[in-house]
Amino acid sequence: MAASSDSVDRLFAALHIELGPTPSHRQPRQFRLVLATVLSIAGSLGADALLVVVATHVFPSTKGYGHFQFHDYARLTVIGVVIACIGWPVVVRISTAPRWLFFRLAIAVTVVLLLPDLYIWHQGQPLRAVAFLMLMHLAIAVITYNALVRLAPTRRPRSTPWNTVPPLSQESQ
Repeated sequence: MAASSDSVDRLFAALHIELGPTPSHRQPRQFRLVLATVLSIAGSLGADALLVVVATHVFPSTKGYGHFQFHDYARLTVIGVVIACIGWPVVVRISTAPRWLFFRLAIAVTVVLLLPDLYIWHQGQPLRAVAFLMLMHLAIAVITYNALVRLAPTRRPRSTPWNTVPPLSQESQ
């Protein structure tokens, strides 16, 4: 059982995860997190709409493509962005290097979210349209990551009050 615990400890250390009682960073301010969430949703939907316009202009055969309908991509975009925005404070709470970990999680999640695009392409969906769906995923990831880490950054831990500082040991005096 100890070997399993050691493996988990090494994995957590490599991922900068620390589940101790005192987080190494304070949470982003709530207002800033809400602002980053709203701007992530708006920016992502705007980028999606722009990419649809470009796709249908450059490749007229993609006009009318089902996944290019606003109601189709907007619902999934909002759900994904909200999940990422909920995830940011969780990562801040458990990580000693939140931006480092969140960046890698954003890449991993984006790669996983490209798999359904590859699947629908394999099922016969037009490559040009699917390529733009993939670009939409990338744009959403870039916009959401940057909005969260820049507009709702972590805060340094509060400094320790003078009356809670442990006394110096005899050896260090």
